[in-house]
Amino acid sequence: MFVVGAGIMGSGIAAQAALAGYFVTLEDVSGELAERGRANALRALDHQVRKGLLDSVSREEAAGRIDVAIGLRRASIATIVIEAAPENLEIKQELFREIEGSAAADAVLATNTSSLPITSIAQVLKDPTRLVGIHFFNPVLQMALVELIPGIRTRSEIVERAERFAKKLGKTVVHSKDSPGFVTTRALAVLINEAAWMLQEGVATREDIDAAYRLGFRHPMGPFELADLVGIDTAVAILDVLWDGFRDPKYRVCPLLRQMVAAGRLGRKSGEGFYPYPARGGGP
Repeated sequence: MFVVGAGIMGSGIAAQAALAGYFVTLEDVSGELAERGRANALRALDHQVRKGLLDSVSREEAAGRIDVAIGLRRASIATIVIEAAPENLEIKQELFREIEGSAAADAVLATNTSSLPITSIAQVLKDPTRLVGIHFFNPVLQMALVELIPGIRTRSEIVERAERFAKKLGKTVVHSKDSPGFVTTRALAVLINEAAWMLQEGVATREDIDAAYRLGFRHPMGPFELADLVGIDTAVAILDVLWDGFRDPKYRVCPLLRQMVAAGRLGRKSGEGFYPYPARGGGP
């Protein structure tokens, strides 16, 4: 398989697929970014070993199945090509124009978008029937869920192949119609946005709001901890997609979130969001 985009999600998808026995090519716009993505995939595998969820032999075998590339030439031999680029419609459309020209005619084309309509991404393709949404969750190796989203014109055979792929990776699949935000992201965005409004209005501190959600609803983390993990810029982009799709005031972005993006406080990936994060060795 071939993964376009070696960021947090792309590297996680590569690690998960390699564990399932796939030979994976992880691609980005530069060799440095591609190699950084592979290093992140290996760190994710190492984390599983430390937790006792993976043995060292399986880790080494999976690591040996992950290769890197610059450009899409090797996409021609993949049976599935997954795009994991930033959550921007124009970027994804441009990528899929290139991917369609490089991938095999019978390959499944998949986008890991968390909110953008599949039909809108597919409209630039000569054959929009082969594109499907396969939405993974971060961190990929630890999250059991995958959302499967066909576009209006996606062929049923493509959906079936995508579901078999996700299940081979050990994921539980839920199906969603091609509606902005699908099932999970639509609810997640409102949660983060409402928490930001409460913080901006002085209803409670960030720590108390997070504790209330963790202990009151048994969430594994509070909304601000979750926003820092997802990326505050990503949360804002998702809310903008939901606003464009529904024009419902509940999706209006809290000004605090936009201010944080403008200040470069994007969460874990920038070292500071609602909370500070220590720098990691070996690159972001």
